Amino acid sequence: MITYTFTNTGSDSLYEYLYKCIKNDILQGNIRAGEKLPSKRTFAKNLGISVITVENAYEQLIAEGYIYSIPKKGFYVTDLKKEVETEKKTVTKEMVPITGGESGYFADFTSNQTQSELFPFTVWTRMIREVLGENQIQLMTNPPCGGIYPLREAIAKYLKEFRGMTVLPEQIIIGAGTEYLYGLLIQLLGTDKIYAVENPGYRKIAKIYRSWKVACEYIDMDEEGVQIGELQRKRVDILHISPSHHYPTGIVMPVSRRYELLGWAAKSNSHYIIEDDYDSELRLGGQPIPTMQSIDVSDRVIYMNTFTKTLASTVRISYMILPPPLLEQFYERLSFYSCSVSNFEQYTLGKFIEEGFFEKHINRLRNHYHKKRDILLGAIRESRLGDLVHISGEEAGVHFLMEIQTEKEEEEFLTCAQTQGIRLSPLSAHYHNRETERKNVYVMNYSSVQMEDAQEIVRRLERCV
Repeated sequence: MITYTFTNTGSDSLYEYLYKCIKNDILQGNIRAGEKLPSKRTFAKNLGISVITVENAYEQLIAEGYIYSIPKKGFYVTDLKKEVETEKKTVTKEMVPITGGESGYFADFTSNQTQSELFPFTVWTRMIREVLGENQIQLMTNPPCGGIYPLREAIAKYLKEFRGMTVLPEQIIIGAGTEYLYGLLIQLLGTDKIYAVENPGYRKIAKIYRSWKVACEYIDMDEEGVQIGELQRKRVDILHISPSHHYPTGIVMPVSRRYELLGWAAKSNSHYIIEDDYDSELRLGGQPIPTMQSIDVSDRVIYMNTFTKTLASTVRISYMILPPPLLEQFYERLSFYSCSVSNFEQYTLGKFIEEGFFEKHINRLRNHYHKKRDILLGAIRESRLGDLVHISGEEAGVHFLMEIQTEKEEEEFLTCAQTQGIRLSPLSAHYHNRETERKNVYVMNYSSVQMEDAQEIVRRLERCV
């Protein structure tokens, strides 16, 4: 039986340490594809730890796609079918629409606005005062095109500690929102390339690419993410995906599909993957899913993230991480651009992250959204809707899918909900030129919904079923 010692776990909890041990053995081939893992109870007894510790480690491995379970049979190792080397990488040199004001609905499940009580105004104000007192000369100095170094250094350190990513501060490019950064990427990668987005997906991304007059294809998805065959058939050069939490389906791409995509990217010098990690910090169960950038050994992944989900939808600060070959081209061709985020905001955010307040804020957000989600789902399950709905994708981010069994057509149900003051976004609206068979499935973004209204929201939806 597999055996590990727990005498040197470092700062990891027991389940984190066990998860990493099993994961490393799978990647190194010590535990082979298809091999059955010990039962939770037997494993716990053999290792001298609790069953819940083993259960948590197994759940994280399942979430990342390293193992899978078969009811009443046990846990088995996934066949990763790696197409690229998995050696540890050495150090290398949303898309959220802004809305204005109240929506006028009793409950708006399409809004992504941040509730004002969640923003750390007190700490943020103190950070601004300290920056104004300590950085007066720097505030008046034009920043490099990629952003001020202290902020990039703080982000690199944060990514190393909490996302397992090893990047240099110089690789990080700061911009006023991901939409601005997409424009820089198109200029860097070329307008003659074929770009691709997920179908279904976040519709604004394709609109941005088309506004730059570049060819943009839609790639259909299965239960594990975008289909590799579609990329080849449509001769895609640049693939834009959100593997750690797809919007709107909530799919978490398993590691086997990630390696397949990295293999596709490595086959051509024109192939790149834009990894959109827009809400990875808000995973409500288990650890954050490791990024594709952290397992990319061919320098084909461009990582992008934003602070609009974690701080506020009105905070327009995002960043991208360029692999070294692209970074050199960026500074040769695009360094004439000025950084689009003010020094005042950059120094404040850098200090906020460096002094540990960002981590505390993320923990607070997770607890808050965890409670909101549980209250809403509890109200649904305890009502008449409980037998009529299927919930999926609720473990990450601040939205989930709700499929309703009703004889009403989707448009009829939407209209009825609207008359009840409930604004819904159907999954079908996120597809491009395709009639999906999944009707009456709704993307429930609960970030701005008041949970004291949960019971009333459910009662109003019941009237429409």
